[in-house]
Amino acid sequence: MRFSDRAEAGQLLAEKLERYRDERPLVLGLTRGGVPVALEVALRLGAELDVMVVRKIGAPFQREYALGAVAEGGGAYVDAEAVQEVGLDAEDVAALAEPELRELERRVGAFHRGEALPAVAGRTVLIVDDGVATGSTARAACRSARARNAARVVLAAPVIAAQTAPRLRDECDDVVAVELPTNLVAVGGWYRRFPQVSDEEVLDCIDRARGAVSGEPWDGEWVEGEQEVDERWRPPSSRQEVRIPFGDREGTLPGFLARPPEPLGLVAFVHGSGSSRLSPRNQWVASVLEREGLATLLFDLLTPEEAQEDERTGRLRFDIERLTQRVRAVSRWIAEEPRLRDLPLGYFGASTGAAAALEAAAASPGRVAAIVSRGGRPDLVSPASLRGVASPVLLLVGERDEEVLALNQGAAAHLPVAQVVVVPSASHLFEEPGALSEVARRAATWFAGGFAAAHAASSGSHAPT
Repeated sequence: MRFSDRAEAGQLLAEKLERYRDERPLVLGLTRGGVPVALEVALRLGAELDVMVVRKIGAPFQREYALGAVAEGGGAYVDAEAVQEVGLDAEDVAALAEPELRELERRVGAFHRGEALPAVAGRTVLIVDDGVATGSTARAACRSARARNAARVVLAAPVIAAQTAPRLRDECDDVVAVELPTNLVAVGGWYRRFPQVSDEEVLDCIDRARGAVSGEPWDGEWVEGEQEVDERWRPPSSRQEVRIPFGDREGTLPGFLARPPEPLGLVAFVHGSGSSRLSPRNQWVASVLEREGLATLLFDLLTPEEAQEDERTGRLRFDIERLTQRVRAVSRWIAEEPRLRDLPLGYFGASTGAAAALEAAAASPGRVAAIVSRGGRPDLVSPASLRGVASPVLLLVGERDEEVLALNQGAAAHLPVAQVVVVPSASHLFEEPGALSEVARRAATWFAGGFAAAHAASSGSHAPT
């Protein structure tokens, strides 16, 4: 079977792991793709969730060809046969591992937020990934857990290559899978949707699991109208799935549409690098806007095939021209949709998505009533295009995101109507307590003002003199 996405795969995997519930296991998702799968396992078992950072050591001529892997806590694995096959020696492998170790260290700091690694000694540890082909990263992760004195190590993934599974039993106490195919060419082929998982999504998964276990809210300063944890993550029942056509060839982009009664306007979310309509942060901000009487549309910028390509190369997320074309296609669909065409339109952009939103607004002056950018990259838009944006633009940047702040301040000088707001103590991902709440509050106010002005203009009214 093919899984719809990592969430569905995690739910099916969790059923296979029920026998470990009473051991109060620690669930460790392998970064980054394994974390959304591990989240579902942790929620189902009522278990603690954390991450284990792993990095593949790729061959020089083909980075996807694994020579081994390294994991936080000192776990490492080198495939001697693969190394011999490509004609390398131990020195070569050490050189290839060096940049991976540096990136490993960076991610450990980011994902554990400067805290100590999770304690595994004496515990049952469920190591979860979204799929296992050759098993290099899985082996390194298991070795890390063993080195840190885990009582029991279980490796689990929705899909594991049949020929790999027996060999992995040398590294752990149990191997659990939903599917064990004999022809596993690529893990992504077993998912209908397999986008790259961003750093912010990893952090959101951890926060959601911690909230579920402790009963505490996910973000520390939730606005009124709190919902149960599960509802914060999944699209509320008020959101319906839509398919948005684009381009000359047959193709659609999936989306979630929410239209409250008598909405003030519609906010289209243009997500950032490596993200999707499933972004928990954007979904939560959307829920705040919906409670303020705004309709919202979250949609994917890339097709599933493009998302897989982007996961391999990381290039499409910076293809602003392509992303802009998708935003414009979505805007055309909105203009033709009877339920939406009469509503003022706003864009909520993040990271590279903010650049695409600005380009699209410049191409259709007068169509977009307001734009909000969260940690955006307006520097990727030419000064000429920025000058053509007639919409009022709110640029929200974290105080600690110094490089992006400077880029936003520089771009703001070219925008006809713009305001840069620095969110105190916030980093690029706005994961600090209260930071995302501040983003949502300011966005709601900005859009309400822009939509009110658009309504006034369309009705021919004006302020009294």
